[in-house]
Amino acid sequence: MQNFDYQTPTRLIFGKGVIEKLPEVMAQFGKKILLTYGGGSIKKIGLYQQVHELLKDFEIIELSGIQPNPKYDPSVLDGVRLCKEHKIDVILSVGGGSVLDCSKAIAAGACYDGDTWDLISYKVKAQAALPIVDIITLAATGSEYDCGGVISRTETNDKIGYMDRHLFPHTSFLDPTYTFTVSKKQTAAGIADAMNHTIEQYFAEDTTLLNDGFCESMLRSLMVNGRKCLDNPEDYTARAEMMLACSYGCNGILALGNSYSGWPCHGIEHALSAYYDITHGEGLAIITPRWMRHILNEHTLPRFVKYGINVFGIDASLEPMEIANKAIDATYAFFESIHIPMHLREVGIDDSRLDEMAHHIAVNEGLDQAYAPLTEADIKAILVDSL
Repeated sequence: MQNFDYQTPTRLIFGKGVIEKLPEVMAQFGKKILLTYGGGSIKKIGLYQQVHELLKDFEIIELSGIQPNPKYDPSVLDGVRLCKEHKIDVILSVGGGSVLDCSKAIAAGACYDGDTWDLISYKVKAQAALPIVDIITLAATGSEYDCGGVISRTETNDKIGYMDRHLFPHTSFLDPTYTFTVSKKQTAAGIADAMNHTIEQYFAEDTTLLNDGFCESMLRSLMVNGRKCLDNPEDYTARAEMMLACSYGCNGILALGNSYSGWPCHGIEHALSAYYDITHGEGLAIITPRWMRHILNEHTLPRFVKYGINVFGIDASLEPMEIANKAIDATYAFFESIHIPMHLREVGIDDSRLDEMAHHIAVNEGLDQAYAPLTEADIKAILVDSL
């Protein structure tokens, strides 16, 4: 079991109607709020209006139009500019993980005199950040309970996971009813995203029975409740359990004491969505079973056997390699069953830039140090298999 140093300072306020506590939470920080959000969904469900009513005694400056795979230019740069111009006290992120990821980068950049990309690219370490409060409307990324975010810089095809201890949200409001109107496509992508967060931590060299149990139950919960959410979008119990599972996905608790896995599927997918701006969860679902098949060997076999038996209930009396292959098939079949496109060509990616992307991943993602080390040739093979 590995040493660790762990702290999660974020306050989670969970359940129906918890937004009523928003004014007392925001009052701790001052009167000037930067309200960040994406498209029009928060207005369609009445959340935008409710936030303004609850915060009528505050001064609200708005940054809207934050996209999935949030962009450094314009969203992060615009947000930093607004914070500095208006002397913002606190950021309120309302929406999904992309809005919150963008807000985290803004929070750090607002307290830095140089180019915010210096922070995101780890050239400079943040010394401070504005406080962040969020209201989550999409269960997927887990950004509401961690200190990281992913930012894309279109002109360089970079998509960087930016983590810093200053970026934990102060408070996250999690009301499952806000996810009732999420489309089937985005619900399915959220399931895949959270499942992959768990898989990335499960497939590691040094693990514990405790963490394995957390991960295995997470995966079973996400599959069972994810299906229920797709069948009945207003199933509160299923939406609630899925939302909480997603929050646990990235805050580190699933892997305390485990060795680091390298998060190879994320490393590969970041290039796909940086180059082609595809839906992150869909990209992960496409890559994950191909990565599994590629790394299956005598060394990784016991892990796949445990995964197959404890997650999918595969007969433990079968030959180990048969169990492992059935587990990989079951992973693929689940993603396919929730109508995720399972080939890169289905999401607009052909073979024209595979060499370029494989090289970019090999140079920037450090996957030669992953649980199952990947060379540039390995990465290219996984991408080809995913076409």
